[in-house]
Amino acid sequence: MAAADRSSSIVEYFGGEAGYRCGYCKNVTGNLSHGMWAHSMTVQDYQDLIDRGWRRSGKYVYKPIMNQTCCPQYTIRCRPLHFQPSKSHKKVLKKMLKFLAKGDSSKVAGDVTEEPMDSHREDAVACSFVLKNESDISQSELKPLSVEETEGVETEDNNEEEEMKKEVTMKKVESEPPQICVDKDSAGSGERSDSAKLVHTTTKPGKGADLSKPPCRKAKDIRKERKLHKLLQNQSHTLEGSPSQVEPQVLLSQNSKSKANQPKAIEDFIFVPLPDDATHQLEVRVVRSSPPSCQFKATFQESYQVYKRYQMAIHKDPPDKPTISQFTRFLCDSPLEAENPPSGPDCGYGSFHQQYWLDGKIIAVGVIDVLPYCVSSVYLYYDPDYTFLSLGVYSALREIAFTRQLHEKASELCYYYMGFYIHSCPKMRYKGQYRPSDLLCPETYVWVPIEQCLPTLEHSKYCRFNQDLKAVDEGCIKELGRVQVLHKRTVMPYSMYKKRRKGPSDEASVQQYASLVGQTCSERMLLFRS
Repeated sequence: MAAADRSSSIVEYFGGEAGYRCGYCKNVTGNLSHGMWAHSMTVQDYQDLIDRGWRRSGKYVYKPIMNQTCCPQYTIRCRPLHFQPSKSHKKVLKKMLKFLAKGDSSKVAGDVTEEPMDSHREDAVACSFVLKNESDISQSELKPLSVEETEGVETEDNNEEEEMKKEVTMKKVESEPPQICVDKDSAGSGERSDSAKLVHTTTKPGKGADLSKPPCRKAKDIRKERKLHKLLQNQSHTLEGSPSQVEPQVLLSQNSKSKANQPKAIEDFIFVPLPDDATHQLEVRVVRSSPPSCQFKATFQESYQVYKRYQMAIHKDPPDKPTISQFTRFLCDSPLEAENPPSGPDCGYGSFHQQYWLDGKIIAVGVIDVLPYCVSSVYLYYDPDYTFLSLGVYSALREIAFTRQLHEKASELCYYYMGFYIHSCPKMRYKGQYRPSDLLCPETYVWVPIEQCLPTLEHSKYCRFNQDLKAVDEGCIKELGRVQVLHKRTVMPYSMYKKRRKGPSDEASVQQYASLVGQTCSERMLLFRS
């Protein structure tokens, strides 16, 4: 028998026949989804699962039954490397800069109210639904046997058992590696990782303007002067030292023509240096939430209070509903195991809280997962006093910029997953405004540009986006017997477990599970069987 490797995902499948209340159309039993409890999960397994339409809320992982649920939820991802902010996005970014620089909190004319990424609890499955399916399995049952313990387990003394022994091999359970903390208070050598802190910098005290020196000029003017100087040098080399007959301003304008019509990148709006006398200071910190880092623990209470105020003011929750335990289960607990490979981003992979600090206090928190190929947005909550800053839109744009930043170190990490796109609910269509973006085909699990999907969604709320009618799910289950099972703390293929199982057959349930997670995940993850 095989003992599980320490990094194996362990899940408990619940199925999904019963319907629940829909948070979008308010249908009492119309929300249909498959679900499983993830006791632990590797970031690669979760990446593969969300690429098959799954999504997590706390440790509960669910997949809408797309052709049956009242409001089909399509996985949507943005392509940050090609992202260009829209006119309304730029207004939000400029509004934030104006507020930081001058303290101006007036509403910008023509503002469009947009929803934050997954600010609706219904978009992450109603908490009551999650709690009804919470696992009651003890931790001791989930710990696979070590080699020594497994050898002591009595086995049937027959030829069939001997054959089954050959199907699996033994693996020693390894010890957990030390956690690497990337928070600002624990960065090595007193330095902070770029991914752990993004900040609007202001001049330090004592390093302001020096009256004995020429007055400060705009950075734009300095860049233009440097560019002009370089162009003049190149022109001089071209003419072999002869005086240039081209006017400098003409030369500059000619060279700039090709770039004049190029739109600004998102970073040009976010990382603009603030004036020395800026009214406010904004700092964005990325802290690991699971396992909780020292910085996360130190700010837990303050973060929770922001969440409580948000739920009461925005979602009209009564004061006794957003409890600490509910907040912890919903937004802090995560099945994802922290990983810090040398080739990965500086912050590592796993679950994080991206905290927005204004003048030393938390005003918003974006809950995100950093995965091998993407940053996945989980939820956002903010201080209702700062609603005028359109923090939902602003945080989404910051997360897109954050994804671009992580891509510089981890080249495969190049997508921003925005959760679910729900076309049948007009107020949930805002995610389609972050372009370019793709929707996941619910039948073949290939990505299709959203522009190609919208016309068909106008005619039918459930659509197969892949136009190739011969295309099938390439990751579908092919060999049910190869599904990995954890039974009585022992890892074995389903073919072996099936022979040992007593009582009614569970093959239909295992078949459904395997078809939903796909062959690859079914052979890596461990399906718990009692």
